[in-house]
Amino acid sequence: MKYIENYSTTPQYNLAFEEYVFRNLDLEEGGYVLLWISKPSIIVGKNQNTIEEINMEYVKENDIQVVRRVTGGGAVYHDLGNLNFTFVIKAESLGQIDFKAYTIPVLKALEKLGIPCELSGRNDITIDGKKFSGVAQSIVRGRVLNHGTLLFDSQLDILSKALKVKRDKIESKGIKSVSSRVTNIKPYVKEDIDVFEFR
Repeated sequence: MKYIENYSTTPQYNLAFEEYVFRNLDLEEGGYVLLWISKPSIIVGKNQNTIEEINMEYVKENDIQVVRRVTGGGAVYHDLGNLNFTFVIKAESLGQIDFKAYTIPVLKALEKLGIPCELSGRNDITIDGKKFSGVAQSIVRGRVLNHGTLLFDSQLDILSKALKVKRDKIESKGIKSVSSRVTNIKPYVKEDIDVFEFR
């Protein structure tokens, strides 16, 4: 697997670059991994109704970009404290979405850093029951794009103001806000590093 460096923080470019790798580069040598960071933005799933997912007024007032991705799943918040990862490889079996196969390597890397995390549900990684990573996936023409977020030192207060959470989701989980369900990785890292060193 080859690592492709991308130091852009422009969310539109980052997602376009990721999609270009997914659709066009040769996968004969094992595929590609990308690590990337974007300026404040909300990335919505390919089938989402943006109006239902984001606090439009807050997003406009705070110059938060809204970008659609090629994978499904929920809306996610990116900022300069959030590290994103992407795997692009050949599909082992066409049409078979498998989050776990691509999440376990990330989980193991975090465990090596002493971060006490675990897989939760279908496509989340959590610490103490709080989500810090979600994963989405697409399979097209025998190619897999699997990508996810790692909330390292994100502004969780802005995340919770920018994203809307459906009332039934909050009620079913018995919690009052987005920020009570998510956490950053940084408090669990033994060394004092920033997101660029974590990368």
